[in-house]
Amino acid sequence: MKASKITYKPVGMVLGAISGMAAGAAFKQAWKMIGHEGDAPDATDENRTWPEVLAAAALQGAIFAVVKAAVDRGGAAATRRLTGTWPG
Repeated sequence: MKASKITYKPVGMVLGAISGMAAGAAFKQAWKMIGHEGDAPDATDENRTWPEVLAAAALQGAIFAVVKAAVDRGGAAATRRLTGTWPG
């Protein structure tokens, strides 16, 4: 395994935690704008409809994937600028 990949592991873990928190906050804001409600529905909330629950899950998944990809890519690019090697 490359030294840059080993060195990047802890950085990637921290970035992953930060991206998870950022994605969670972004999802809450997006749901408020779209759903006009405070909380997104849980899958086991019997007072919510199937389309509402599935739409919330799809939106949450999309936001998490985009934020994770952006943070991972940015972290790798920053590592390349600092070390001269790509950590992947």
